[in-house]
Amino acid sequence: MSTTTAPVAPLTIQDAEALVSAAHRAAEAAGITVSVTVLDAGGHLLAFRRDDRAVLISGETSTRKAYTALQLNAPTADLVDAVQPGGPFHTLPTALDRPLLFIAGGVPVRRDGRLIGAIGVGGGAPQQDHAFATAAVANLA
Repeated sequence: MSTTTAPVAPLTIQDAEALVSAAHRAAEAAGITVSVTVLDAGGHLLAFRRDDRAVLISGETSTRKAYTALQLNAPTADLVDAVQPGGPFHTLPTALDRPLLFIAGGVPVRRDGRLIGAIGVGGGAPQQDHAFATAAVANLA
């Protein structure tokens, strides 16, 4: 009996652009201007959008949120308590070569239950960014 698993289609540029568009539309509908970043499973930038009306740092924020969700394979909203003093991830940011960001708005992207990338949204309140990212992932075909 073979223990290999069937391959899973990777996150494509078209998928990434669809995620960016869906998150941006959700934010616009709420009257919020955001930046959106989508990374593939290797942490490579596939798509990015920063509206000129967005706060400049929102682009870096969305990228760090996506990277954090990818590295830890969890929504950043679920990790906030874990990085507090005494939490299991309290010293984790110093152990990696790229800074992480533990604010809601980063969400892993999975296909057939396997991690294929991540999306990060920055510019709104953390709960809003999380909702925009989650809505985008839910719309991915």
